[in-house]
Parts: sequence; C-alpha cells; structure tokens
Amino acid sequence: MTRTTRVPVVRRVFGGGPFAEIGEPASAVVDERTRRVAVGGDLGSLQWSGGAAAESGWTGHRIGVYEQDGLRCRNLVRSRYPVRSLAFHPGLPLLAVGTGSYDGGYAFEGELLLIRLDTGDVVSALRHPRQVHDVEWRSATRLGLVLAPCDDWNNPHAHAQGHTVVVTRADWGAVGPESVGPEELAAPAGPFLPPERGAEARRLLTRLAASDGRRWSVRRRVWAVEGTDDGRVLAALDGVLAECWLPSGERAWAVEDEEGGRQLVPGADGASVWANAERRGLRRGRGGGGREASGPRTARISVATGEVLETVSPGVFAVLVAGGRRVVLRPLAGSGGRSGRLMMFDLGSGETGAEVGAFDAFNHPFAVRRADGPYVLVGMDPEASHRDKWVTAVGADGTLRRLFPHSWVPGEHHFGGPAAEIGRSLVYAGTVHHGQGLQPGGAYVVRRSPDGAVRWQHRTDHPATALDADGDTVFVACNSGTLTGLDADTGSVRWHTELEVGGVPAVALSLAVAPQGLVLIGTVDGRVLECSVRPYKND
Repeated sequence: MTRTTRVPVVRRVFGGGPFAEIGEPASAVVDERTRRVAVGGDLGSLQWSGGAAAESGWTGHRIGVYEQDGLRCRNLVRSRYPVRSLAFHPGLPLLAVGTGSYDGGYAFEGELLLIRLDTGDVVSALRHPRQVHDVEWRSATRLGLVLAPCDDWNNPHAHAQGHTVVVTRADWGAVGPESVGPEELAAPAGPFLPPERGAEARRLLTRLAASDGRRWSVRRRVWAVEGTDDGRVLAALDGVLAECWLPSGERAWAVEDEEGGRQLVPGADGASVWANAERRGLRRGRGGGGREASGPRTARISVATGEVLETVSPGVFAVLVAGGRRVVLRPLAGSGGRSGRLMMFDLGSGETGAEVGAFDAFNHPFAVRRADGPYVLVGMDPEASHRDKWVTAVGADGTLRRLFPHSWVPGEHHFGGPAAEIGRSLVYAGTVHHGQGLQPGGAYVVRRSPDGAVRWQHRTDHPATALDADGDTVFVACNSGTLTGLDADTGSVRWHTELEVGGVPAVALSLAVAPQGLVLIGTVDGRVLECSVRPYKND
C-alpha cells in the first residue's frame, strides 16, 4: 500500500552568512597551498534556566573546513572538547586539531584529532585523553605538540605549564585511532601560557569575508521561532530579544539585548509577541573586568514595528507559559514565597493564588504549543518539587487542576520537554532519568489522553529540542541533528531525516508549524530555516 506523507525541505535561510556553522570562533588558520580555511568554534550549550533536558549528550564544539574562494563549507566535524589549535599538513589532505579543557576539579582532558579532508574520516589519535594546547607540523613526518599536564594534583603550576613533544610517523594519513601512546608524550613540563586565539580568529574571518564581498558576524542559538498570519517569521536568539523577517527575505526589525531572547509567545491582541531574557551568569562584581548586567527582561513587542510596547518586571527571571489567550509567568527564583506563585497577564496584572513550587531546568520544562489553556508541571512533594510531578492545567482564575502524573511508568522519573496539544490530548517529549546518564531508548515522545491513558509512545536515543504538530504529523527535532515525522494518530514513523543546510549538517533548537503550513526551524548555529512540506510516497 502506498501512503503519501509530507517531508520538510529547506527553501529559504534567514540570518545565514559565512562561517555560520562554527559559532563563536576559537582558532582559525589558512592553508595557502590548498586555499582552504580551517576554523574551530563553539555553538554553545543547550541549557538555560527554563530548560536543560536537551543538553544530554550534546557538544557544541565544531571544526569547519572552508574553501577560501567562496567560503563554502566542505567539512564539518563535532568535537567533544573545545578546539585549541589547528594545523594543515604540508602535503596530505589532512588537518591536525588539538582540543581539550580542564574538567573543573582535577584533570586536563582532550584529544588529538586527525581529519582526512578528502574522505571526511576523523581519527582520535591519543590512547589516553590529554588536553592538546598546540599543534604544529615540523615536517611531513613530524608533528609537534604542546600538551597540558595530565592533572593538577600536587602541582599548583599545572595551569601555566606544557609538555612539548614531537611525534613521528612515516605516513600520517594512515595513523589509526589511539595509536599515539603515553611513552611518546613523555617530556618534562616547562612554563607555557596557553594562547588565546579567539580574537585573532575573529579578525581573520572578518578579513576573509570582506575579501569575498560579504560581512561576517556571530549568530548563535535560535531559541524560539514563530510564524504570523501574514507570512512574517519571528525569532529569538543570542543577542537578540526578538527579530522579524519579512516574506521578501529582508529583516524588518530586531530588538537587541545583551543576552538575547529565550521564548516567544504571541500576544492575545494578535499584533504583538512576548519575549524574555534570563540574564544568567552575566553579573560581574568589582574587579570582574566588565559592567554589571541589567535584570531579567520580559517584554511585549509590536510585530509590525518592533516597538517595545510594555515591559514586565517580576523581579526575578520567569518562564513564559501560554495557552488560549493567556500568558502566565512562572518565576524561577526569588524570596518571600514569590518563586512558587504564578503571575498572569492578558487577564490583568498581578500574582495569582496558585502555588506551583520551585522550578527545575531539567524537571519542569513543559512548553505546550497550540494549547487551549496554560499547562505546568507541578511536583506533589512540597520538600522536593521535582518528585511526583503532575501535568496540571491552569484555570482562568489561576486555580490548578491536576490531570495525570507526568511519568506513566511506575518507578521511572521523567524529565520535562517540549509539547503540543492535539484535540483534547497532549503530545510531549521527555527523557528518563538514569544515574549513569541518558540510556539507549531513554528519550521519548508520547501522546496522552485527558485521563492520562497512553495512546502511543515513540522511543529514541536522543532528547528532543523542539516539537510541534499540524494535526496530522508530529514534527520532532533532536539534539543529534535529526528531524522525525510521527503519525499523530498512531505514533508510527512517517519519515526520518538528518537536517542539512547546503549539504552540511545542522541541528534544530526550535521548531514551529507556521499558519501557511510551512515548517520554521531555528538552528543552534543562529540560522532560521523556512521549510516547505513536499509530498513523499511511502510504500
């Protein structure tokens, strides 16, 4: 039997530009022999105060290799650790990459990566993890390395030391995994201050982009996207509280912000949008070398002009919870009991009497798209609000009505995630807590009836970053870079694909089905994708 389904296909990219794939650059080099550019960078984490479950198994460190003429990305590699140094081999199509970081308590861990530029194969050459500060080809057979000490145990100078060694191979293109042992890395430690290559890399990318007649700037993490009835595309991302793209492809306006927006919720008037910024980790005290950041920001913005119509100041950062014509603020921190009390807007200002307990970034995220009314996850244990969580509806007067336990499996603790309402049921994603981290099949999407009955469940290995539905298909984006279409009635997989932009892998952080039926995707690397949905016959 042939069944026709629909698969999203990227048709336009908003906010793209040269070197978009690598985020904030940490190191960059040019190989004039092959006219290639290698860049190491960081897309950032997937954790914020309002959500963290999608962080499991994620790394935002990237190595991109580009053609110098046209700046097209030819290779893109994920790195487990931050990129420290890059070096093109003098003769082979090979790139050496030093990576690593201090684990915060004891060890300096990292890798020596060898990337074959002709095949895309990647080899991690060290037998044991070591932070590699610097890589330099001394000749076609000799690779110089500067490695951090293994750890700082009984060594107060470890953070300012390095071990300089030279590793020799007759053919570096044939080097296998874990083939460089500790005996080849034995050398006395000497004074070494790891260089900061980020500023130099930024200057290089700016110059290369200008030579190609383009401008380069960093865009990262599109946390939210929304479509409007007239075809506009709204986005919230790092450094931008909200921005608006016209159907013509031009950016109409942007409200800049020192941190950037995390959520977008259409206003009840149909002409405005709510956005918020959390301000986590931006405050600097005396001697911190920077200004003090402003407080949390929640604002309602005109969709037509970008004018900030009103600003709400709850005193603490709050997650936006939407449903029907209501917008609810759920404060995440504070004093005097305020952190556990909902605040409602579009019904008049002020706090409600509804106590919802503390909010945990792993346990309580539950942003429900297309909801007739607001939903929140509320723990029943007043001493530990993450325990015994229930899916709870918020009434028009702010009262809470428990619907069903968030976890339908006895003895399993589930973390929250994105959701959507279909008819009178809820489809939501989450992960199963395990002491050793996310296990195979530990991520899921489930559809629950109003009484809590499980209509279907879909298990996967990677947590969802975003979810939406058009009534027929549930669109699910995962932090692995996949997009999956599930049959809304049965939960069966209609299609499964890897997200790509220009043939290069990308990861969706936000997703929304626009009123016109287009699928909008915000990527971790700062781009907004407008996808048409084409028919696909599945036999």
